[in-house]
Order: sequence, then C-alpha cells, then structure tokens
Amino acid sequence: MQDKRPVFFFDIDNCKVHDLMGDLIDKYFQNHLSISKEEANELHTRYYKDYGLAIEGLVRHHKVDPLEYNSQVDDALPLERIMSHNPQLRQFLEDIDKSKVKLWLFTNAYVTHGKRVVKLLGVDDMFEGITYCDYGASTFLCKPSPDMFRKAMKEAGISSTKDCYFVDDSTINAIGATKFGWTAVHFVEPEVQPPSTQAAKYQISNLEELRDIFPQFFKSA
Repeated sequence: MQDKRPVFFFDIDNCKVHDLMGDLIDKYFQNHLSISKEEANELHTRYYKDYGLAIEGLVRHHKVDPLEYNSQVDDALPLERIMSHNPQLRQFLEDIDKSKVKLWLFTNAYVTHGKRVVKLLGVDDMFEGITYCDYGASTFLCKPSPDMFRKAMKEAGISSTKDCYFVDDSTINAIGATKFGWTAVHFVEPEVQPPSTQAAKYQISNLEELRDIFPQFFKSA
C-alpha cells in the first residue's frame, strides 16, 4: 500500500557544531590554498553564501577532493565533547505520531557525520531515513539548491511539496525551502541574532514550539 504520510525533514547540526566546524574549515582553506586566516574566513563565508556549503566552492574552484575534506573537517570534529544522549529530545520525537507523519533527516554534511550526530544524541532510531550531501557523487548537491530538495523528496518517497515540512537553523536553507514550496520553520537558538526579515513562515527558538504550530502531528498537546 502506498505511504501517503507527509514528511517532516529535520536538519541535524546545531550552532555549537557549526562554530567548531567553521574553525576546521578555515584551517583547511589555509592549509590547502596557502592563504591567511583572514582570507580563509572571507572565502569560506563567500562560498557558504554563494552555494550553501563551503565544500562546494572548494570543489568548483579548487578541485579539492571532497572525501578528503570530509575526513579532515566533518569527521575530525570532537563531537563526543559537546554531544551526549538527549532524553528530552528523544521524548519530544517519541511524542510525534509516526502513523501521521514520517520523520526524515536532511543534512548538508556527508552521511558519516549525520549518522554520528544522531547516534551520539541517542535518537538514531527515531528517523526513517537520511538525505545527505553525497561528497562522492559526480553532481554535487546541497541545500538550498532546488535539486537538493527534489532529491530529499525522492528519497523520502513524497511527491507533493505541500506534504513537506522542514526545520533548519540556516537562514538560507529556510528561505530556499519556502521558495521551493515546503512549509519551513526557521530554528533560531536564543543566543543567536534572528534575521531582520523572517526567513520562513514560522520561526522558533525551541523545538517544543512545533507542538503549537503542528498539533496534528503529536500524540499529546
């Protein structure tokens, strides 16, 4: 029987991971492009704004091996120091009615990093699949490219954009998902300055707020 459930796509990383990764990315730019720390940060920021992911700029313009990059950046992150099992997050996910909505991971990281994060958080069994940026593919896709959203829909087995829900802490990804026709939620952590113009229909600072926005997906109020 055809699965007619809508899909809720969850981004994986949080801002602490993003900050640590930013430092490793800058060091990678410095070492492999022989540029200063300031130049590395400027180039990293520009590629992120242009493509949604620094590695895409490196692949496009500098012929960097993305799998080597992954081993020195994403997989080199000391995640065990900043992440551990999160019972509150697990309880939140358990309270989502899986008969009404499919939970799917959606990350711009490589699969090894994505799976490592959710395993450390103790929620790896809460999701039915993962769409990731395939660093080994001949065509490089990442959020917020429309083709990446199409890839996620295909892999999650969903055909209509109106049945796609999405939460991400990236402003450009929230904007991209909204333009693509998804119902997007921009997650802005309390210590982070929100954008001057709201990036999506919904903006939250705590996942628990999703209960009020989408009560139809939860077992309890």
